[in-house]
Amino acid sequence: MEIIEKAPAKINLGLDVLYKRDDGYHELEMIMSSVDLADRLILSPLPTDEIIIKTNSGFLPTDRKNNIYQTIEIMRDAYQFKSGVEVQLVKNIPVAAGLGGGSSDAAATFRGLNRLFDLNATKQEMVDLSIPVGTDVPYCIHGQTSLVKGLGEIVLPLTQNMPSCWVVLVKPKLSISTPKVFAKLAVDDVYHPNIHALKNAIEAEDYHEMTQHLGNSLESYTMTKYPVVAEIKQKMLDFGADAAVMSGSGPTVLALCQKHSRALRVANSLKGFCKEVYVVRTLKS
Repeated sequence: MEIIEKAPAKINLGLDVLYKRDDGYHELEMIMSSVDLADRLILSPLPTDEIIIKTNSGFLPTDRKNNIYQTIEIMRDAYQFKSGVEVQLVKNIPVAAGLGGGSSDAAATFRGLNRLFDLNATKQEMVDLSIPVGTDVPYCIHGQTSLVKGLGEIVLPLTQNMPSCWVVLVKPKLSISTPKVFAKLAVDDVYHPNIHALKNAIEAEDYHEMTQHLGNSLESYTMTKYPVVAEIKQKMLDFGADAAVMSGSGPTVLALCQKHSRALRVANSLKGFCKEVYVVRTLKS
């Protein structure tokens, strides 16, 4: 028996860093959604207690450093199943790109194990177990347009999904460490997007108003240190994107376009500039 799960990329339409907490972490408020660029996981039980991860990506560890491996250990400890698990991971989401690929893989593993072993875990139970794996995993388990708070563990699905549109994703040839970005961030000096105006626009299904409120507090640091990220964002706008914003801590920048022809124009304008360019659609829940 095998179970197949998709692990969609997440995007940040809005990311506000509110303040630095006493524990050293940062309090966040975000609007997150998902697109149809996705990894694919095939999970199957093993007669031994081994955990085996096979992947087409040479960039990923396949031991305890891997989010999938950690998730299997957490679920096996919580639900006391004895079987080992093999996971075949087809990686399509760029690594260390601000698109939550590793977190979405972990979320898909939670869902897949729940089905594979008939664990009857609720979504909230999986969310509670997922927090040590990564702060984006709770959102990825929910997987619909949501207001996300705290470190990422508070996920409040919106009454409407993000209005349907085309999304152009462009990742320059660099990887960015999220912890390093937060460590260097001067919270008092960053831009604070209006997350609640963005939420209201999405729930009103007002595409134009939504595009007016995209924003990311982390852009100031990342774009100063890596000017190519700012250059990509400006090129997207110059070639007709309705809006553009950096996703997560970067380096991927996303552009929104209502028309497919416009999305293709934006994408084609950047293909000579970056190799990793994707034209994708927003996902419904």
